[in-house]
Amino acid sequence: MIYHTEINNSELHGKIRRREIRWAGNRKLKIYGTLNCASGKRMKRENRVFFHSLDQAKLNGFRPCGHCMRTEYLNWKNRIVQ
Repeated sequence: MIYHTEINNSELHGKIRRREIRWAGNRKLKIYGTLNCASGKRMKRENRVFFHSLDQAKLNGFRPCGHCMRTEYLNWKNRIVQ
């Protein structure tokens, strides 16, 4: 997990171009989603984290975003409710 406050913009863009970073999340809400999610783009920089993989996000206790990952979110929600 990479904190947005600990990486400069040029290094971040390079990692995204090389596909080393594929997912972003909100560290306070424990939600992860795609890099182009409208909800994710609105979050504060100090709350944003980046992941190399979905497994990394899940291992850190994050859940899928209800906007950009609707199917995954509903599957996650149904597992919690049952």
